[in-house]
Parts: sequence; C-alpha cells; structure tokens
Amino acid sequence: MKSKSLGQLFLSLAIVIAAYFIGNSFIQRNSENNTIWVKGLGKQNFTSDLIVWRGSFTTVDNNLQNAYAKLDSDRALIKDFLSNYELEDSEIVFNSVNINKDYSYSYDQKGASTRTFNGYVLRQEVKIESKKVEETEKIAREVTELINKGVEFYSEPPQYFYTQLASLKQEMIANATTDARLRAEQIAENANSKLGSLKNARMGVFQIVAQNSNENFSWGGSFNTNSKKKTATITMTLEYKVD
Repeated sequence: MKSKSLGQLFLSLAIVIAAYFIGNSFIQRNSENNTIWVKGLGKQNFTSDLIVWRGSFTTVDNNLQNAYAKLDSDRALIKDFLSNYELEDSEIVFNSVNINKDYSYSYDQKGASTRTFNGYVLRQEVKIESKKVEETEKIAREVTELINKGVEFYSEPPQYFYTQLASLKQEMIANATTDARLRAEQIAENANSKLGSLKNARMGVFQIVAQNSNENFSWGGSFNTNSKKKTATITMTLEYKVD
C-alpha cells in the first residue's frame, strides 16, 4: 500500500515538473516571436559621370603590306577626326591590330570543295573612356564623317557609369535603414507597443535601372549601362523586438 502511494507521489511530481518545462518553453517561444519584420527602401536618381565608347575599323586586301598601309591611313583619319573634340590623348586608346585570313568555299557537282583566298582582314578597335560625357556622345553621333571619307568604321552604343557609386550606395543604405525604422515605429505605435532593440538586419541586392523605365529587377541585381540617367534602389530588412 505504501509502495503504491509512493508511486503515485512520484507520478504527480513528474507531471508537475513536465508542466513547468512545457509552460516555460511556451513562454520562451512566444518571447522569441514577439518581434516585427519591416522592409525599408532607399532610392536615388543620378546622372552618369563617365562614358565608355568603342568603335572599330577594318580593311581587306590580298597583300598584307597593302592592308597595313590602308589601316594606317584610316587610323590617321580617325585621329584627325578625334582631334576636333576636347579630349585628352590619355582618354583615347587604340588596341592592337587583329589579323585574319578570309576564305570562300565553292562545291562542284561531286561535292568536292574548293577554297579561295579572299584576302587579309585587318581590324583595330579604338576606345574612349572619359568624364566628358556630352563631348563623347557627340563623337558617337558624328562618326559617320569617317564613313564618308572611306573608312569602314563600326560604332558601338556608348556605355554609361558612375564613379561615385560607393558613396551613393552607403547613402542609400542609410536611407533604407531609416525608412525601415520609421515603419517599425509606426507599426509598434499602432499596436500600442514599444519598439525594442534591433535583432537582425539584412540588405537586399543593389539595383540600377534606367530612369522612368519598366526595366525588370534581377535577383542578382541589375546594373544598367545603356542609359545616362539612372535610378538606383536598395532595400533593408530589419527585425525588432517589441515590448
């Protein structure tokens, strides 16, 4: 009888202890979930201050020396053309000459092929990298003058960059963080609660798109180089305790 009473006592004690731990765990779990997540946005319009423009010119001749002579003549015309604009010599770079042999192929009735040498193809690229954005844009627009002078010239669209991107990003992170905190304070106030300490912060990807465009954002971050005027955005996600 005594043994039975002792067993019941241990069972009751075990139930009380289990209830305590379950209750305590519940309180801790709710305490951990007593937080709010908010997302803030930093957004800034800016105008690019660096332009990169590339073009290439080509000549073809059966004689390699003649091809080089024609390429040298074309290069002189290009340098003369560029001298009309307010650029430094250090902003203009002519890359090394690329040489290829051009062939054409013909086939007889039996399917046998014949290869014909058409000449040497010489190609050289010129690159301008400058903070004189408007002046370089003018060059890209007026480069057709070289074509009218007999230069086989191919112009690529300019690319636009911003040299103060690092400081701009820091400013936007600060703005996004402030925006997120204001949202958190408003949520806490509306819930008759008090905003506590910051528990966690996550920065989103940096996005740069053309201004006033429907350009899509990318999971890895967008970096538009085709537009001079751009819009940069970044998000900050913050987790706060709520008392």
